[in-house]
Amino acid sequence: MRDQTINKLISIQENIKKNNNKNEIITQIICVSKTFALSKLLPLIEYGHKHFGENKVQEAETKWLEIKNKKDIKLHMIGKLQTNKVKKAVKIFDFIHSVDSKKLADSLKKRESEINKKLNYFIQINLGNEVQKGGINKNDAESFLNYCKIELDINVIGLMAIPPFDHDPEKYFKDISDLNSKLGLKHLSLGMSNDYSLAAQYRSTYVRIGSALLGERKIN
Repeated sequence: MRDQTINKLISIQENIKKNNNKNEIITQIICVSKTFALSKLLPLIEYGHKHFGENKVQEAETKWLEIKNKKDIKLHMIGKLQTNKVKKAVKIFDFIHSVDSKKLADSLKKRESEINKKLNYFIQINLGNEVQKGGINKNDAESFLNYCKIELDINVIGLMAIPPFDHDPEKYFKDISDLNSKLGLKHLSLGMSNDYSLAAQYRSTYVRIGSALLGERKIN
């Protein structure tokens, strides 16, 4: 009997295809695995799913270090990254979704060079100008992108955003998708369990899905 999480994954994949078939893009599902034990994730891993997301460096290192290369797992840092955690983060992660300052970008570049590893980065945009959220103002996106790509030569592949939770996300999705296209970026990190179908309509190439795939998590 197939594991329930596999059935959920297939259902989510089908929903995404219905919503982005006009865009002719491929939307990857990042399984947001933070706080879940590896045993809960093994059915997905054995099924062949590759993209998983964590928001704490220490948890990611403890959980994934041994199995990651054996199964060709692509690990995404989806939480705020402190500069004092960069050394370990660059070692374990393949994608960082939360680049939001020159200081952080500088640290990432330095560590990349030290261990000769290239990561994929998303610049986080604070769409609602919310003081409690990370991210740069969308008006600063182009200059910050130029700093990252031209001065530092780090591989920024797209923008990432989380709309204000108490607003209709569609306007924000359109804004960030338009900005991403204007900047000539190929990828977009947008959409979570409650709005991934809409995000797919707005050309999101990575959606971050936790509860819709794994169920409700325990709050630490």
